Amino acid sequence: MLTNTATRYGALARFFHWAIALLILTDIALGLIGENTPRTAETAAGLATLYSAHKTIGVAVLGLAVLRILWAITQPKPVPVHPERKAETLLAEVIHWMLYGAIVIMPLSGWVMHSAETGFAPILWPFGQDLPFVPKSEDVAHMAGAVHGLSALVIYLTVALHVAGALKHAVIEKDGVLSRMLRGTDAGVEGEAHASALPPVLAAVLWIAVVAFPFVMPAPERPDGAAAPMEQAQVEQAELASDLPSWTVDQGSLTISVKQMGAPVEGSFANWSAAIAYDEATGTGEVTVTIDTTSLTLGSVTQQAMGPEFFNTETYATATFEGEISRIEGASHQAVGTLTLVGQEVPVTLAFDLTIDGDTATMSGTSTLDRRDFGMGAGYADEGTVGFAVAVATTLTAVRQ
Repeated sequence: MLTNTATRYGALARFFHWAIALLILTDIALGLIGENTPRTAETAAGLATLYSAHKTIGVAVLGLAVLRILWAITQPKPVPVHPERKAETLLAEVIHWMLYGAIVIMPLSGWVMHSAETGFAPILWPFGQDLPFVPKSEDVAHMAGAVHGLSALVIYLTVALHVAGALKHAVIEKDGVLSRMLRGTDAGVEGEAHASALPPVLAAVLWIAVVAFPFVMPAPERPDGAAAPMEQAQVEQAELASDLPSWTVDQGSLTISVKQMGAPVEGSFANWSAAIAYDEATGTGEVTVTIDTTSLTLGSVTQQAMGPEFFNTETYATATFEGEISRIEGASHQAVGTLTLVGQEVPVTLAFDLTIDGDTATMSGTSTLDRRDFGMGAGYADEGTVGFAVAVATTLTAVRQ
């Protein structure tokens, strides 16, 4: 029988229960394995696959949870086997509603975190990775991650209590409670009144507290050595020994993009400065860019990118680019020079467009680097894990001095 009765669970309710239970336990195991696995070049591919499976299972749980709740709304709920035990029945009902909340909030918060950050481990399906109306934001990702972590604690506790209660009924009391979920056998007395609004209300209050907690938590501190945004703290301004007109950067951005597991991961440096000398008449000049590499953000892989295998910011906190500017044609220019990064000096050409209106110049340029030229990510020889090409883009507005 597919449907429930007053004394038993139907086949569809039992399917939802055990399918979701199996998927959640599998996902918990994958999450714990991932958290306790060192982040190294040797483990990167395995971790990416593990977290992709973790996220995909989470989305499957969310879909099944919605179907289960919709089905439960249309079905009678089997009566308590021991209605005279008021406190025990109330606790069991609250746990039941807490589990309903967990199978929705835990995977949904994980998906929000996935959508808000850029990073590795895509969901293994063809329907897109992001949720509508969820912006790419470290703050949103942090809050969703906090809800996800608290949800995990809730589900650990409620599942443990739920299992303990089921074992108590099956082993000590042998009253058929577990059997009606395992085999759909009858248990309890039909006609016993048991409906109450108190359990879902208590569960809702607890879940509101869990979801609201990250909003009252203090903002996470920056890692040691991280710089403040550009508008709050400039790196030391380089000086050019040049007779050409100088330009002061008013605003700008310096971003990078690299593919990880085939998906682009975008990041930026918050703290950098540029010393620019340029003659509009001849289309020539020179530039020195100083970058605080500790100000890098790169989605969910920021700490990994700042580690010794990549930017190694603990040893090399600064990168510099020194180049000669020349006009190619019209607004098209290039800056040809040397990028010094993680102790390596590599020739780099930045192509850019330049527009000057009075004493204000606007430029946007791009360049593509190969991380292997700098010895970065040497252990990631498989481009399918971390791409070799790193796209660099810069935009700025400068004022003539």
